[in-house]
Amino acid sequence: MVRFSDRRARFNRRVTNRIFRPVSGYLPIWSVIEHTGRRSGTIYRTPVSVFSTDDGVAVLLPYGRQRDWVKNLQRAGGGRVKFQGRTFAVDQPRIVPTTEALPHLRTPWRQLMARAGVAHTLLLRRAG
Repeated sequence: MVRFSDRRARFNRRVTNRIFRPVSGYLPIWSVIEHTGRRSGTIYRTPVSVFSTDDGVAVLLPYGRQRDWVKNLQRAGGGRVKFQGRTFAVDQPRIVPTTEALPHLRTPWRQLMARAGVAHTLLLRRAG
């Protein structure tokens, strides 16, 4: 499985995220996840690629499971997602092997995620 470098993650956080944040949440698969810092209590908005599931969304974790935004969602038990122009609360963050996440996805995304070569996926359930 592919693990993207920490250097690429830093570049994306400092450069790419600033470019995509304004359009994320409106374009297909681009979303913004809102999460609260574990220590600071600061609200962060992180652009990510998400895929619809039957009860929420799935997020590939190409940079691994130990990213701050993932830890923040886990500690808080959820957050908010802006996806396809709508914002909704999510809860029950669960990291699973990507192969385990595939059955939860709709058909076109299933093939894309299967070929992405990413070891883990974060599943988030739509709250309420």
